[in-house]
Amino acid sequence: MLNEKVQNALNEQINMELGAFYTYLSMAAHFEADGLKGFSAWTRHHAEEEMVHAMKLYDFVHHRRGRVLLTAIAPPKTDWQSPLAAFEDALHHEEKVTAAINALVDLARTERDHATESFLQWFVDEQVEEEEIVVDAIQKLKRVQDFAPGLYMLDRELAEQAGAEGEETEGEAE
Repeated sequence: MLNEKVQNALNEQINMELGAFYTYLSMAAHFEADGLKGFSAWTRHHAEEEMVHAMKLYDFVHHRRGRVLLTAIAPPKTDWQSPLAAFEDALHHEEKVTAAINALVDLARTERDHATESFLQWFVDEQVEEEEIVVDAIQKLKRVQDFAPGLYMLDRELAEQAGAEGEETEGEAE
């Protein structure tokens, strides 16, 4: 059974992951409206991943006989000056999530909650990957800048990545 401190922290993380879902979905809507369908597919795919993360935490709390408490989610930003600005926001958000996951691991250790600590290792590893993926996109956007043909090619690449990652996620779910 979860102790109250760990349960409260896990609930905060569930709500943070739902906020991340909302943020990436807002980015997807922004890119779709701007005609950048590859960017939209990529951010929508990442929104769906954030929902999966929230539900992993949700299920874990219930498996440990805890109680999930959902809170209001702040409205996300809806407009960005450029794709680079959006991805820089995404990186900042991923870094906040990483810090929160690390704090959760520290709390689990302090509370001697070995099951939660073990469970959270997946999230620690996932955040390394998440940050790397966003940094890769940022580096490419910085190289391309406002060069329209480069942006077009990157839009196509991101669409392909979203499709390939989507296939992996579907395979993982089975």
